[in-house]
Amino acid sequence: MRSFAFTAAPDLPAAVRAAGGAAPSGQPATLAPLQFLAGGTTLLDLMKLDVMRPATLVDVNALRPPRERAVAAGADGLRLDAFASMAEVAEHPAVLGDYPVIADTLRLAASAQLRQMATLGGNVLQRTRCPYFRDVHWAACNKRRPGSGCSALEGMNRQHAVLGTSEACIATYPGDFAQALVALGAAVEIEGPGGRRRLPFEQLHRAPGDTPQVETALAPGELITAFVVPAGAWTRRSRYLKIRDRESYQFALASAAVALDLQQGTVREARIALGGVATRPWRAREAERALAGRALDEAAAEAAAQAAFAEARPRGHNAFKVALGRQTLVRALLEAARMSA
Repeated sequence: MRSFAFTAAPDLPAAVRAAGGAAPSGQPATLAPLQFLAGGTTLLDLMKLDVMRPATLVDVNALRPPRERAVAAGADGLRLDAFASMAEVAEHPAVLGDYPVIADTLRLAASAQLRQMATLGGNVLQRTRCPYFRDVHWAACNKRRPGSGCSALEGMNRQHAVLGTSEACIATYPGDFAQALVALGAAVEIEGPGGRRRLPFEQLHRAPGDTPQVETALAPGELITAFVVPAGAWTRRSRYLKIRDRESYQFALASAAVALDLQQGTVREARIALGGVATRPWRAREAERALAGRALDEAAAEAAAQAAFAEARPRGHNAFKVALGRQTLVRALLEAARMSA
């Protein structure tokens, strides 16, 4: 690990001031010289691997809310504090009862110890587990060294994405919680040197295109402060299914977050997000449209799954993900349909 300056921010204004005082880098947030440290469960690993090399760390653990303020629930939805731990949000009664897909995504992530440390904001910003990105001995990685190429294109790419890829990058977004936020139409609140702003969560992560090093819409020095999840007729009948090589402490090969508004078995509205198969949290709108107005049986679920992966671009070792992703979505839809609203 390289040397770095360290400071602790006692509150949000202090954290913003620290970020504003950093020299502008002209780089995306992930490559900026100042990084915020909360749980540290991703950042510190990447610093030890020499993948991330911040000059300054600003500790924001003082911003963690008391347990009773981690979640604010009301008739209009949820407000989740971004500095709350994954574990405490997953255990909140309002989340468990009315937004089970959120509880599922948090419960199925990482280990119990990491879920106690990791914050919601840090979780959605975790970076890819692509081995070519995480091992600096591989020279060609456009996320780590823009313009150097993508070793995964012709290398071992079993874990890599089949949706949202480009010739510059096929790395998979690794998280779970983000899929629930995308499916439920959440918004994200952001604070930084330029002030406060809010945007749809689906706009936070960027597809790789020609600039895979630009992973999010965050500017250097900006922090995520909260997630706002609107209430809806679909939130209680919601499910997250995660398929992986082993059942514990493993990233998804394919996953599906689904939320359904059903009336006598017919789909009034379906909301679907896919994980483990895409370069960013992936809203499957084609699948949603395929279900609208249909009775949700196995044939309808199969049609939705076909639509979800119609534009998939497998490469060699990861071709199995197309069939696995379809099967995962079919199962998630049918399991959610059996839930009580």
